[in-house]
Amino acid sequence: MTAGLDPRVAQLLAWVERAGGPSYPAMGAAAARAHYERVATTLDIAPAELATVEDLAVALPGRTLRVRHYVPREHGWAEPMPALLFFHGGGFTIGSVDTHDRICRMLARQADCVVLSVDYRLAPEHRFPAAADDAFEMLDWVRRESGALGIDPARLAVGGDSAGGTLATASAIHARDRGWPLVLQLLIYPGVSGRQTSASHHDFARGFLLDVDVVSWFFANYVRDDLDRDDWRFSPISHPDLRGVAPVWMAIAGFDPLRDDDRAYAARLREAGVALAVDEYPGMVHAFFQHGGFVPTARRAHADAVGALRRAFGTA
Repeated sequence: MTAGLDPRVAQLLAWVERAGGPSYPAMGAAAARAHYERVATTLDIAPAELATVEDLAVALPGRTLRVRHYVPREHGWAEPMPALLFFHGGGFTIGSVDTHDRICRMLARQADCVVLSVDYRLAPEHRFPAAADDAFEMLDWVRRESGALGIDPARLAVGGDSAGGTLATASAIHARDRGWPLVLQLLIYPGVSGRQTSASHHDFARGFLLDVDVVSWFFANYVRDDLDRDDWRFSPISHPDLRGVAPVWMAIAGFDPLRDDDRAYAARLREAGVALAVDEYPGMVHAFFQHGGFVPTARRAHADAVGALRRAFGTA
């Protein structure tokens, strides 16, 4: 089952196995978050220097969200920049703007765009559809505040990895339904199905970083009942009509439990006539995008993502 696994990834998996320790479900949400905060940047790229990196407190109805604002260079407000609204991964339970800070810095610098990274509410304290509500309302906020932020609302993209990819995907459907233009969905091994029934969930159930019991735990933390698993805000592949959603760039990892779900969603997008570019990274596992300091293929994926953003923004 491991034939074709990237040697650097195989070494990483061996380290993880040797380290042992309790799984996220055994830790519980609070300890799992703290652990992920400690280890998330271990194999990540070095943080890029930018003109502005600041945390904003965005007031939404009934709550305030932290949003990290990245600006790669000084620019005049008369020349607004393109922007990416980014949602971090972590199964709706762990992760933060801090765990994905280096990725967002890289995207801002190399794609020459503003990035707004959202600390949406996490489960199990905030169950479905809390994270989706945060994503939708943040998209509306960015559009309304684009002038103050120096953002070109005609060059706005959404993106994220894993659960953040779920939120980006759902946000693109939401935007289509409201007539809000988006130039790209940047989807990094996104979660698109509320069911763990595809072959890759079985084939890569254990030993490839994202184990089946962890996925089950993430889902159980977030959904309120079984009906939520088929709601398109959690399971975008369940939406009956994907026509007219924003163009997509999707990264798929070859040894990822989500692989077959992502391929199926890509097929749905093609059938719906959506402009789509898919890059598969055969020897990679889930979360490899955050291993660019150790895995060369991750850095290639970064370049592919940047290229997709630049093409969508018209700056390639």
